[in-house]
Amino acid sequence: MPSASAPTYDPAAEYARGVEAMNQQNYKAASSAFSHVIEVVPNNPEAWLMFGAARSGLSDWKGARRGFDKAVRFAPERIDAHRGLGVALANLKDPKAQGELSWLQAKAQACGGCADAGALKAGIEAITAAMGAAPSAQAAPMLFSGPQAGDRAYVQAVSLINEHKYQAALTALDAARQSFGPHPDILTYQGYTWRKLGALDLAETYYRQALSIAPDHRGATEYYGELKVERGDLVGARALLAKLDHICAFGCAEAEELRLWIDLGHAPQG
Repeated sequence: MPSASAPTYDPAAEYARGVEAMNQQNYKAASSAFSHVIEVVPNNPEAWLMFGAARSGLSDWKGARRGFDKAVRFAPERIDAHRGLGVALANLKDPKAQGELSWLQAKAQACGGCADAGALKAGIEAITAAMGAAPSAQAAPMLFSGPQAGDRAYVQAVSLINEHKYQAALTALDAARQSFGPHPDILTYQGYTWRKLGALDLAETYYRQALSIAPDHRGATEYYGELKVERGDLVGARALLAKLDHICAFGCAEAEELRLWIDLGHAPQG
């Protein structure tokens, strides 16, 4: 069967290769690596963002537009995605570039001196320059954070989650995901954090992404089961518990925790 011989990729490993290639300004290799990530996780905004940046480095503005447009679609509030899309549109002489510039200007006005002020200013300048004269490759920054920065952000995020500082944890998890891409551990914690904030539908999308990459991920399976208990879907929760019992042939903490949730019909107290 064709599907049996199709290549399969580890999206986190391909993402790391792409980041390394970007830092070496090897945009062709970076584009290929991020394409592999997208094949596995087609709705991941970081992969589309980086694909757009790689195509910008090659001055392939149609490819860049596609990448940044998808990044904006999956992460509508990302400043770097709007910046990249605006620059790509400007280089294509597409009047829609003005819409991206206006979006950034409105955000900058509302922001004042907020933490995003620098990124908004840089985005406005990049699109303005691209609209004004010769084609510009400013959509692709020269350096991207590597695994050490990602590890620091991930450890910080776990600490913040343990302190119940969920909004701050999401910021740290976003930073970790920019370094590692769609890593199942990061996606699982993003799902957990959004669940704690009451956004169950959003949490589910992250659990499903994590399990699409790593189907036997114990943490994602347990937390997804807990979410189903919270929704009153005990049948679905028991199906995930059965999966954990199969994965953990000799038992594991994740299976026992989910079993307790199911027996109680809610989160354990204390």
